[in-house]
Amino acid sequence: MELKHLRAFVVLAQELHFGRAAAQLSIVQPALSMQIKLLESGLGVRLLERNRHSVTLTDAGRAFLPEAQATLHQAARAADAARASSRGEIGRVRLGFVSSVLPQLLPALIRAVHQRYPRIELELKDMPGPDQAAALKNGQLDFGLMRLPAAHPGVQTRVVLRESFCVALPIDHPLAARETLQPTDLINVPVYILARRYAPGFYDAFMQALGITLDIASELGEFTTMLALVSAGLGVGVLPQQAARALPANCVSRHLELGAFQASTGLAWAELDSAVKTRLFNLIMELFGE
Repeated sequence: MELKHLRAFVVLAQELHFGRAAAQLSIVQPALSMQIKLLESGLGVRLLERNRHSVTLTDAGRAFLPEAQATLHQAARAADAARASSRGEIGRVRLGFVSSVLPQLLPALIRAVHQRYPRIELELKDMPGPDQAAALKNGQLDFGLMRLPAAHPGVQTRVVLRESFCVALPIDHPLAARETLQPTDLINVPVYILARRYAPGFYDAFMQALGITLDIASELGEFTTMLALVSAGLGVGVLPQQAARALPANCVSRHLELGAFQASTGLAWAELDSAVKTRLFNLIMELFGE
């Protein structure tokens, strides 16, 4: 049973006229008749009654018609899926991310993917940068969104977000009265920061830009945990600006003046070895690339 025979039958069943059906199929009438005969022969049933004046469907033809239409529809979907896959417009992409991209960058990316390429499925994994790098190299992730700088052999990075730093404070903290804070304002203040093991390059660059010795209350793995402790009045937290967009109700944030130094988040990948990965990479660069 060939698709062209099914297509010929469906068109003829709709037209019930060999001349019109042949014209719609862009073939001659004898070729159409031969295709119908081959289909009926293969099925072992008569699908159409025809004479010089009319063409009608048999009971078998009426039963066969919706199934033939469904088969043609499914074949068209299969062909479309194959072509979309070759263009990188369909498939699954595994994306690791750090929590600081949750307030803005990640939702913007998800919206853009859904709007432009609804058949690309994003599988999201919240994980620290070093774990992302390991997963990229062993093929468990396709892309990562991690804090930079991050030197991992075999992993490439491209900056997709630069942001200033801020200090999250309880609303009644004395420093909350100021609009901008200097690093020296944090001397002798219990401070929560991101732990070095989660982003060594980020940590070292930040400490160098800060230029003072902090009274570190604790080094944490997540900014959400940091904000909960700040909300409890146990100290203040230093974090990138966008990570502070989801402040608890009794907290405020104040800009931390660090000159030209900014927090950088990068897209990381090991290989662009598939059409869908290349498609997503190009979209991310279009949206966020410098």
